[in-house]
Amino acid sequence: MGTRGSVLVVTSLLVAACVASGCAKRPATTQAAAPAPTGTAGTTAMTPGSGTGGGSQTQSDSQPTAPATPTAPAPAPTATARPAVKDFAAVADLVDVYFDFDKYDIRAADTKTLDANAAWLKSNPNHLVLIEGHCDERGTNEYNLALGERRAKSTMNYLVSQGVQANRITIISYGEERPVCTEKTEACWAKNRRAHFLVKPR
Repeated sequence: MGTRGSVLVVTSLLVAACVASGCAKRPATTQAAAPAPTGTAGTTAMTPGSGTGGGSQTQSDSQPTAPATPTAPAPAPTATARPAVKDFAAVADLVDVYFDFDKYDIRAADTKTLDANAAWLKSNPNHLVLIEGHCDERGTNEYNLALGERRAKSTMNYLVSQGVQANRITIISYGEERPVCTEKTEACWAKNRRAHFLVKPR
């Protein structure tokens, strides 16, 4: 009887140990899997070039899955805007505004220009406006296309804040594709960092 009791106790302890070790392994796997997508999303969005080697590998593996869906709709608005560009033309009354290096916020000095542009657009309500965002040659093509779009958007947002109807405005980014100056100097680059205005009758 004593021997059978000892065997039962030992068997119970072994079963308990196996169950405990199995329970301990499962949360470790779940925890390892859970942080990977969370960390990747934050790092991929904000700091594309500053990750470590391990982080870069995780980003490459994760990017095709999550961003694949958001990336698909993005080209659609851009593709829609481009064919209509031929219908727009520049007018002397709408003056370009310029941006600091790697910036897309409206400078205080350019608010008067945008105020005048907004006044012209409000007094010519039968015109649609196309805002082009441009960059200097520094940076990758992809980065400059995104920066040019931000410049066009911030310009549009300012005009809307001054009473111009948002549905009259189309934006497009050319990045570094259409410089007005090609010298490799700061004075020349400053001319290329701009938002340019074109209009057409409705």
